[in-house]
Amino acid sequence: MLQKSNDYIPFGVPDFSDKEIEAVVRVIKSGWVGMGPETIAFEHDLEKYCNARNIVTVNSCTSALHLSLIVNNIKPGDEVICPSFTWCSTANVVKYIGAKVIFCDINPHTYCADVDTIMDNVTTKTKAVIPVHMGGLAADIDKIQSELPESCKIIEDAAHALGSSYNNGESVGSSDNLTCFSFYANKNLSTADGGAIAVSDSKIADRLRSLRLHGLSSDAWERFVNPNNFTSDMIELGYKMNYTDLQAALGRVQLRRQSEFQKRRFEIASYYFCRLQKLNKNIKLQKNILDASHSRHLYLVELPLETLTKSRNQIIMDMRKENIGASVHYKPVHQMPYYMHFSQKSLPITEYIANRIMTLPIGAHMTLDDAKNVMDSFERNLI
Repeated sequence: MLQKSNDYIPFGVPDFSDKEIEAVVRVIKSGWVGMGPETIAFEHDLEKYCNARNIVTVNSCTSALHLSLIVNNIKPGDEVICPSFTWCSTANVVKYIGAKVIFCDINPHTYCADVDTIMDNVTTKTKAVIPVHMGGLAADIDKIQSELPESCKIIEDAAHALGSSYNNGESVGSSDNLTCFSFYANKNLSTADGGAIAVSDSKIADRLRSLRLHGLSSDAWERFVNPNNFTSDMIELGYKMNYTDLQAALGRVQLRRQSEFQKRRFEIASYYFCRLQKLNKNIKLQKNILDASHSRHLYLVELPLETLTKSRNQIIMDMRKENIGASVHYKPVHQMPYYMHFSQKSLPITEYIANRIMTLPIGAHMTLDDAKNVMDSFERNLI
């Protein structure tokens, strides 16, 4: 018999409180809603949180990745390695600048690219690697860095990984690599949309600040507060990728609530873990899902399809009929119609995992009753 929970439980939505609303209203009443003092304050707050030397906010993680390739001097014809098990923007930004995307496989336990899967694809044309911190689990950046040629840049796709830690215990964003975060609607910290780049070199940070706003030498807020600076020179070809104070107002409150959010995500993840252990169905989970280093942006389960009568997609559709927003992260990028024109490469681990993986709802918006409804539905449909 079909059993529905009272309300639809999406896999991820923002948790906004009255504090976020009050912060946005304050900025609206200030008369300045574009990029200005609130954005600057949010960047400084993020620097402290991530132990990063500099943070540059932008309008999306896609823009953060795009600008990171530019300041790392990646040119048309260069090769950039990234996993196919990711959102398409990780690869798309490479195409934006005319470089060649080289897809690599993933580790079957972490779902991240590791040093072996990356090094199999390094050539003399390789100029950069974009490891993805999948689901909130940080890739082994130290090991990757130790094997790559010194001339090869690392750009970390940390869209899932605000609040995650590397193997050495340091916060994601504190490395010497350009590290790109997302503040999209479903992320652990949401400002509706937006992103940021953690960067250790102050000169590169200054260039990123110029590139995000048309390549100008100063932004509108600088010209507003400095009566002697009422014009700005365009010093190079830039983009319209800046952040706004409305978003930053949300972000500053969301950042202060991260410990609350992380606690709830851990509670949900722990509940799922216990229920899945009792099932004894040989369901595999991502490595370190309950470790403090994992930000648990996604809760990924790998199904033993050989022992089930339903397909993965049918399980998801049947759960959705019961108001449970199960989903898939991700269909491999190399199997997308657009990218199949450029590569017929086989990635056996990626393809194996991607056919069996599904995402259970998790987030600060959920209660333990919600988690119970998710697992009840999952058990009913796991046949």
